[in-house]
Amino acid sequence: MEIKVCVGSACHLKGSYDVIGEIQNYIKTNHLEKEIQLKASFCLGQCTKDVSIMIDNEIDSATKENVIEKIKKRVVNV
Repeated sequence: MEIKVCVGSACHLKGSYDVIGEIQNYIKTNHLEKEIQLKASFCLGQCTKDVSIMIDNEIDSATKENVIEKIKKRVVNV
């Protein structure tokens, strides 16, 4: 699974690095280093919402409070 998090200006101001931190913690805590690739990205087109994320080519938006639930909804066996 590949997860991209926008680190562009708008998303940075909305907390993209907090979202990245939550994902990193989830990956480490659950030993998913081989299953999940986390990457930074620039604009994913959801600038008017929360932080833009892309999970396996599906664009969404998230906050640090809901990003893990969004990941879990798209994942089987992770």
